Amino acid sequence: MPDQGNSAPAGKFLTIGLNPGIFGRNMVTFYLACYAAIMLATFIPQTQPFLLEEVLGLEQSRQGVVSGNLNFWGEIVIIVTVGLWGSLSDRIGRRAVTAMGFVLVAAGIFMYGFARDIPGLLLGRVIYSAGIAAVSTMIITLMADYVSNPSRGKATGFLGIMNGLGAMTAALFLLKLPAMFKSGGMDAEAAALATYSVMAAVTLAIGVAMYLGLSLGTRQTHEERPPMLRQLREGIAEARRPVIALAYTSSFVARGNLAVVGTFFTLWASIYGTSELDMTSAEAIRKGGGILAISYMASLLSAPLFGIMADRLNRITALAISLLVGAVGYGGTYWLQDPFGVPTIICLIFVGMAEVGCIITSGVLIAEQAPDRLRGSVVGVFTLTGAVGILVASVVGGYLFDHWLKTGPFVFFGIISALVCIWALLLRGTPLRAAGAKH
Repeated sequence: MPDQGNSAPAGKFLTIGLNPGIFGRNMVTFYLACYAAIMLATFIPQTQPFLLEEVLGLEQSRQGVVSGNLNFWGEIVIIVTVGLWGSLSDRIGRRAVTAMGFVLVAAGIFMYGFARDIPGLLLGRVIYSAGIAAVSTMIITLMADYVSNPSRGKATGFLGIMNGLGAMTAALFLLKLPAMFKSGGMDAEAAALATYSVMAAVTLAIGVAMYLGLSLGTRQTHEERPPMLRQLREGIAEARRPVIALAYTSSFVARGNLAVVGTFFTLWASIYGTSELDMTSAEAIRKGGGILAISYMASLLSAPLFGIMADRLNRITALAISLLVGAVGYGGTYWLQDPFGVPTIICLIFVGMAEVGCIITSGVLIAEQAPDRLRGSVVGVFTLTGAVGILVASVVGGYLFDHWLKTGPFVFFGIISALVCIWALLLRGTPLRAAGAKH
């Protein structure tokens, strides 16, 4: 694991305790990865409407389904490759896989700039998603490698801050790039090429920083891992416990929420701006980015509140509150027509709070309730149900966007949030497994 062998003493980064052989430069690079990962994960889906509208000239009645399908196949790639990246990192090292992930993301972004049809976008999205899978897997692994166990909660809090700052950077600055290049005299195709080329270069530079700044070694473990199918069966079997089933369903909601906002809000802004306000798609996305930034700020500021609730309230009660906030925020979009209006901003503030709240409260609940001997299996299924949430949000949301309401994907998850909230309230009296108890 360490740069100079395991004999190096353990230290601290800010107030975070580090494992032996890990240094401040490794932690700075790690948090750069956290910041960049969410920035890049939101950049592609949120700038995609510009390509669909102004470069590919895709009719607006198809843009929802196409966006959902691209997101769907991207998530399939992530699901298929995460295990491969984890195994590869045990062989060649964390820093090599992290750097490789950012190089793949850069390649996918660069290909987006050259795409002039749907298959071209799909190829770029597949490569980009494989890179995102590598980076996301390594962030989880590096946290375990670098941070001592008593400091994991504190380190995760810093990770959440970096995630929030990365998402806000994408919304406030990166979404303005197409409009900025167009205002400089470029046509839509040249602006697309410039936008994605600049971001590919930035991403490639981040990949180099990963290789130079992360620890050279790997933290090897010799624990025998059960086969994946056995883990899946064990995790699904635990869903017989109502509280575990609730946590699984909440993961579905939490990850689906993220997919809905990331995929469909800027698409809604693009279509409304071009059809109702005589804006270009680039201008509409830039304006929508400012509104998204408000939602991300709400997530950032409310994260400590939900963390405190998860610690001080009954865990199911805390989850029910976050689901209720989501039901209000997402469900309220049923009455909205203008993505730039004050009512939309209010709804997106609730949406931002619900996103982070559901992630925090469901994560705390599953961590507490997972039996020690089946923890890996239960957490694996918890993660899988979140991935299913993204797939459903992509496919169903795309159909509802094109064939019902532009806010249809939001309303759909508002209804699901309300139903799961009711279920959580009905389970409030269920005895919870005490933290640290054997099962």
